[in-house]
Amino acid sequence: MASIFSRIIDGEIPSRMLWEDDECVAFLDVRPLAPGHVLVVPRQETDQWTDLGPGLVAHLTSVAHSIGRAQMSVFSPARIGMVVAGFEVPHAHIHVVPINHMGDLDFTLANANPDQSELDVQLEQLRTALTEAGHSSVSSR
Repeated sequence: MASIFSRIIDGEIPSRMLWEDDECVAFLDVRPLAPGHVLVVPRQETDQWTDLGPGLVAHLTSVAHSIGRAQMSVFSPARIGMVVAGFEVPHAHIHVVPINHMGDLDFTLANANPDQSELDVQLEQLRTALTEAGHSSVSSR
């Protein structure tokens, strides 16, 4: 059975897609820790990130870096956090989260009911920042 992330990648489940390339996608988290919380997900359905090839891990990290720079310009947090945990969904992924202190990375505080119109605004702000930075993999879906 396909993971929920594979179903999002295939368009079966709607998402706020930010980035799409041949190796990965990135979209806004539906249970964000902070405004602009993004998941970077390989197209290859692999449970543990340590089972991914080093080239793919490097690519995912590079995409996370580009998104983190966009988050910094849009949200102006103290830091951009990056977490690989993998307990929520059995499909490797990187959380890229604007944060102001370590407590912002507490997954028990995720917003289970975010304002949908705010998520739309955040998506457009991040798309604009990535486009202005010269990235061609910005998603339009």
